[in-house]
Amino acid sequence: MPQISFHGHSVLQIRTDEHTILIDPFITGNPLCDLNADDIKCDYIILSHGHGDHLGDTIDIARRNDAEVIAMVELAHYCKDHGVKKVQTLNLGGCFKAPFGQVKLTLAHHSSSTPDGAYAGDPAGIIIHFDNKTIYHAGDTALFFDMKLIGEMHKIDFAFMPAGDYFTMGPDDFVKAAEFVNADISIPIHYNTFPVIKIDEHELCRKVEAIGKKCLIMKPGDVIDF
Repeated sequence: MPQISFHGHSVLQIRTDEHTILIDPFITGNPLCDLNADDIKCDYIILSHGHGDHLGDTIDIARRNDAEVIAMVELAHYCKDHGVKKVQTLNLGGCFKAPFGQVKLTLAHHSSSTPDGAYAGDPAGIIIHFDNKTIYHAGDTALFFDMKLIGEMHKIDFAFMPAGDYFTMGPDDFVKAAEFVNADISIPIHYNTFPVIKIDEHELCRKVEAIGKKCLIMKPGDVIDF
């Protein structure tokens, strides 16, 4: 059965019957992550942007698994220049039809550079369409009104959106984003990893539910079957 698992910060692992996909695999150095980067086996890695807490272990994992990296064109080329053999060089609004489904990059309002200071293109959100489900991973972003357009154009089942404040939108903006995106379930990510992004996630969930939306708190290792 296909499933999504959360592994702290912004790390998602998606398993289908035939493929394993990682999103933003910040594993080494992530105090909340329950995975060991050396044990990871995957076919695809999708990146929202180039910051170290999202690019993470991508290069090593992709090399070891001969995995394909899907990312903004500049970031994909960066990965290729560092030994990743297979990349998809998307840009905002572009889609890639992978064997597991369709990947689309959306707007995100943030910044993007690699840990060594290289320009990594624009940041992005990620929409993945499977046979009968749609996942939205917002990456790192501020609240922006076009989230409403994303929700109108795609029936989103699970929306993973940042909530930690300071670097991204915080709890109050997350509530508005949940309204805009109108997903079946909104799930906060990018919080509590470091002291500066510490929040009360349960209070956040209550605020989302107060506007009539569903919110789910996932702990590292938690799994959603779909």
